[in-house]
Amino acid sequence: MTSKSTPPPLPEPLRIPVADSHTHLDMQEGTVEEALARAAAVGVVSVVQVGCDVKGSRWAAQTAADHDSVHAAVALHPNEAPRIVFGDPDGWSRQDAREAGGDGALDDALAEIDELAALPQVRAVGETGLDYFRTGPEGVAAQERSFRAHIEIAKRHGKALVIHDRDAHADVLRILAEEGAPERTIFHCYSGDAEMARVCAKAGYYLSFAGNVTFKNAQPLRDALMAAPRELVLVETDAPFLTPAPYRGRPNAPYLIPVTLRAMAAVKGLDEDTLAEAVAVNTAEAFDY
Repeated sequence: MTSKSTPPPLPEPLRIPVADSHTHLDMQEGTVEEALARAAAVGVVSVVQVGCDVKGSRWAAQTAADHDSVHAAVALHPNEAPRIVFGDPDGWSRQDAREAGGDGALDDALAEIDELAALPQVRAVGETGLDYFRTGPEGVAAQERSFRAHIEIAKRHGKALVIHDRDAHADVLRILAEEGAPERTIFHCYSGDAEMARVCAKAGYYLSFAGNVTFKNAQPLRDALMAAPRELVLVETDAPFLTPAPYRGRPNAPYLIPVTLRAMAAVKGLDEDTLAEAVAVNTAEAFDY
């Protein structure tokens, strides 16, 4: 019996090289070099390394500077903003805010994200957005303020915006409309339904699908993928999370992109080369590399 900690085998290589549009190498086992080598061996020739806090964003920028096949995205994750403002996300209060630094601490963190976003190896600002699954009502205002600030940073630096949207579809779309979305906006780990996919497509937003599109209970995601125009579709791992079937529950990594891409091609009724070629073009356009 295979252990849940055992990495899945390398899949058959793709014939058309693609990119992993969203990964967290700093959360995976092994070295960056090992991860990139395994990915390249199966036709995944570049990755977007995504920061979720100031430390992780610094690491993403440095890793992208050190490796030509890595592009960086920098941000405060939606759940990070309330932590900065309130200190303990499980016991928020105004007293916590004063002790943790409050809005001033959030301003300081956003200022550093702003500085990192100016770097040439940083291709995107994100993942940012709203998360109502892990953050309660007390944290919504901090998330929203952070989200709006990230939108402004992305536009000012001419960088793509990478959206984290969990159980917050209507508010994410509302804020993007109110602020004016950057020219290149990407819904990472797309989680909406087919109707939302059509709304996003009309706005020109890219939809990036992860391994959960392969899960048995994910028919609404597959319906959304069907509705998404080929020219706006990306593929990602969000590794080490969301390992695609049949390896669900085992460690995820960029080298498993072919598993998800082949499943996506089947959903859309395309051969894998056709979808891979579209995804490769879309990713390069989305992240402007």
